[in-house]
Amino acid sequence: MKLNSYPAQFWLLCLSSFFFFGSFNMMIPELPAFLSAMGGGQYKGLIISLFTVTAMLSRPFSGRLADTIGRVPVMIIGSAVCVFCSLLYPVISTVSGFLLLRFFHGFSTGFTPTGFTAYVADIIPPNKRGEAMGLLSTFGTLGMAGSPALGDFIAVHGSIDMMFYGSAFLGLLSVLIFLRVKETVAQKQKFHPAHLKIGREDLYDPNVFVPCLIMLLTSYSFGAMLTLIPDLSDFLGLSNKGLVFMIFTFSSVLVRILAGKISDRFGRPAVLKVSITLIGVGMLVIGFASQPWMLWTGGVIYGLAYGTNSPTLFAWVTDLGNEKNKGRAFASLYIALECGIGLGAFGSGLIFGDNPQNFLLAFSACSLFSLVALIFIFFRTKGRTLRSFSV
Repeated sequence: MKLNSYPAQFWLLCLSSFFFFGSFNMMIPELPAFLSAMGGGQYKGLIISLFTVTAMLSRPFSGRLADTIGRVPVMIIGSAVCVFCSLLYPVISTVSGFLLLRFFHGFSTGFTPTGFTAYVADIIPPNKRGEAMGLLSTFGTLGMAGSPALGDFIAVHGSIDMMFYGSAFLGLLSVLIFLRVKETVAQKQKFHPAHLKIGREDLYDPNVFVPCLIMLLTSYSFGAMLTLIPDLSDFLGLSNKGLVFMIFTFSSVLVRILAGKISDRFGRPAVLKVSITLIGVGMLVIGFASQPWMLWTGGVIYGLAYGTNSPTLFAWVTDLGNEKNKGRAFASLYIALECGIGLGAFGSGLIFGDNPQNFLLAFSACSLFSLVALIFIFFRTKGRTLRSFSV
């Protein structure tokens, strides 16, 4: 891989991705305790699900806007929402106010990542898309890797308010970098309220049905991870609840670029069959964890699996999506991603019910969804070409 073969704009995008994903992920380990202190412990499952519901609802708008007013404005909007919401957490003192803020915070991931991926599809040739998506996601994953542990450290040794202000600072850095990125939409339009009028065709791109369904089924486990790992860490006596997220994300980083290159060579479905299998195995190992080393082992397996799964699916959507409506194609995939995460967060929280005896049942459900995804991709890609697939 030659780093100088990618344009400077791509590296600016990668750097901004690092700060953007670090911004909203650094608070994840502390939010369950923050909500419980307000008396809302029974609503822990909504911390992630509300966030992802808003992101999902905003995807058709961000996809349409990315294809009309441009990629850069859409990315800036998402990062600006991160800054604004992070500054509001310290002044929230009620459960309802917290849940409402989580709902609005989800607009950030509803906008910025849609712009990211559409931008990369604009500037990277088809034979390097898997590698490029792997690189972009690596920077985002690095931001996710260190930020939970950093957030936990700031909250413990400083204050939780300081953690929220640190989150806002990272979001601001992301915005400032976007101001240096050149727009790629040649015939972009000035914003008009009519751009917010969403038709049925803006909700879903049928060309990317298969990768979207695979994303939906496999993302359920990620929602469960975000919701249950802080409680499981406490149950196993781990003082730093962000440590498992760091292990998971660094494992993911190790494989992302290589996985993208392999999918460029051997095809997306072949790589996905391996990654989906590993997701199911990782969830079972975590579910059976009775010692910290078992949890860490499951985190490594799941990190390798997720780091392979995600860039491969994004590269597949780049292959299949309509060239004139890349924003809509990626919005469809992100809708599936957030729907899966939201269902995983809500479903796992419901199964767990604040009872440690239910950890195995909750994570076993994740393995079941992965099994369904594996069966589906085997049957739907049988006899097809490895590199592409459409319905």
